[in-house]
Parts: sequence; structure tokens; C-alpha cells
Amino acid sequence: MKIPRTELLFRNNFIAIEYDNDDDWMYVNWRGIVSQHDVVAGCGEILRFVKERQITAILNDNTHVEGAWSGASKWVGTEWFPAIQESGVKHFAWIYSPSVLSRLSADKALKFVSNKTLIRFFDEYDLAADWLRTSR
Repeated sequence: MKIPRTELLFRNNFIAIEYDNDDDWMYVNWRGIVSQHDVVAGCGEILRFVKERQITAILNDNTHVEGAWSGASKWVGTEWFPAIQESGVKHFAWIYSPSVLSRLSADKALKFVSNKTLIRFFDEYDLAADWLRTSR
């Protein structure tokens, strides 16, 4: 795996948001057990940087997420995804967590997304990164 050259934009106990200068995308690394409040707060930070930096591609990494966050799934699908699309995001690579409950939460969120064309799910970083590189 290539180590990207990134700029840290935001970090707290459950999320790190970075800008990958080499590939011109936002890298979001979620960690631990995330609550509905955490998801809404983290997604708010992502949206803020999408608007500030005019981000068009996001690599959303749930590899280190534990457990369910399904309480936020509907909000993610019906509110947040339309907001990031409206703000210019065209490609969203989503790396699944190995946690079955987290995967189910992600799949549930996708059910609420009306325009699914920008989202692709992956099981590993390299595949997600390759898709982002070739889809733009």
C-alpha cells in the first residue's frame, strides 16, 4: 500500500479527516464505536471541508469502526449524501468495516440514498483508491 502524503484537516477521538495531496481527495478514517451523535458531527465536519476545499472525491474508511451506527443511517442517506452531492462530491469510495453490525449500518444508509451512482463499497483500501483514481 502506498503511503499517501496528506494534510490533517480535523481529528478527534472517532474521526480523522485528511486531504490527500497526491490524489486530490479527502481521506476520512473513522475509529471505534460511533454513536448517532458522532456520525452527525463527523459528517458535518466532512461537509464543511468539502465546501471549503471544493472536494469532489472522498475515500471513507470504516476499517476501524466497531459495532452498529444504524441510528444515523437514515439521516446519512436522506440528508447528508444529498448535501455532499450538492456541494460537488462526484465519487465516494466507502471501505467496509470488518464488523458485521457496522456493515449492516452502511448498507442501511445506502438504502436511503436516492442517487447511488457516486457511491461504491470496498473491502480494502487499495481497491477503493484504485476506483477513485480511475473513475475521475
